[in-house]
Amino acid sequence: MNIATLLSGGVDSSVVVHLLKEQGFTPTLFYIKIGMDDDELLHCSSEEDIEMASLIARKYGCKLEVVDLHNDYWDNVVAYTIDKVKQGLTPNPDVMCNKLIKFGVFEQRVGKEFDKTATGHYATTTEIESKIYLSTAKDPIKDQTDFLAQINYLQVSKLMFPIGHLMKSEVRDIAVKAGLPSAKRQDSQGICFLGKVNYNDFIRRYLGEKEGPIVELETGKILGKHKGYWFHTVGQRKGLGLSGGPWYVIKKDVADNIVYASKGFNVDAQYGYEFTMGDFHFITENPWKNTRDETNITFKIRHTPEFTTGKIMKTPNGFHLVSNQKLQGIAPGQFGVIYDVDSKICIGSGEII
Repeated sequence: MNIATLLSGGVDSSVVVHLLKEQGFTPTLFYIKIGMDDDELLHCSSEEDIEMASLIARKYGCKLEVVDLHNDYWDNVVAYTIDKVKQGLTPNPDVMCNKLIKFGVFEQRVGKEFDKTATGHYATTTEIESKIYLSTAKDPIKDQTDFLAQINYLQVSKLMFPIGHLMKSEVRDIAVKAGLPSAKRQDSQGICFLGKVNYNDFIRRYLGEKEGPIVELETGKILGKHKGYWFHTVGQRKGLGLSGGPWYVIKKDVADNIVYASKGFNVDAQYGYEFTMGDFHFITENPWKNTRDETNITFKIRHTPEFTTGKIMKTPNGFHLVSNQKLQGIAPGQFGVIYDVDSKICIGSGEII
């Protein structure tokens, strides 16, 4: 089997190479470069990552290629992010990176020549009645199926997740025992294309600053000032610069550049039970196509180990979800990621509207 492996320089993808070699495969390794070398602020230093990837390639006798996709990345993922933020929404660029770049552009240009593409994502696949489904990883804290919930059936049926059945601690142990140079390397944090760049600096570069009021939701009292609604997201607790809190961002008035906040004890203002998702994307198939009834499911609206239980139903505007528990900070623009009732199969996702 001819396998392409996406290598980041981190411990997870390095262990993927080790496991594939143990199984008798010699994968071709690819490092996807997305940083802007000629931009001082947004320069994403890939030198250390590529050096680490080269060490892994040499150790296992694999060919390594650097694939420069930064133009595609900035034309698609970054443009999507800026557009959503400008609309006052909460985007998820990592979801779109997987859909459009890692398993989109890469597949169209390079991956199509290979039988399978292996990655260091914490996810698994499950075959049911000859169909491949995206399914959750063994490690609930590291599970990344929510970041993969916009990929399509062709993508998921071609993917391999060799570490999906392992706990993160087991991956580290394998790396240490195998003497991998990335064994002790820290996991990357934050949005994939920003690296060490401050998110607000990135947003400021494209949208600038525009002073506006922070208003108490219940009273209309002006509590302070902000530098642009685009620096704040619904559910945010830190960064408002207000005393006597905690204060939470409840909603934003995009037209008038107003950020509405509420005290932490005002549970009703910051919590909700339901939301609607537009343009819902099914990964393998629509399991509800023959019914208009409510269906029990589990779901996530942000990257957490826990699943929330609820019911989903079809509406003229998309799918409406009612949670069994109060949800803090339901933010339009985020993805609602839907799983089966056992939290095993990732059915798909839709943007909260």
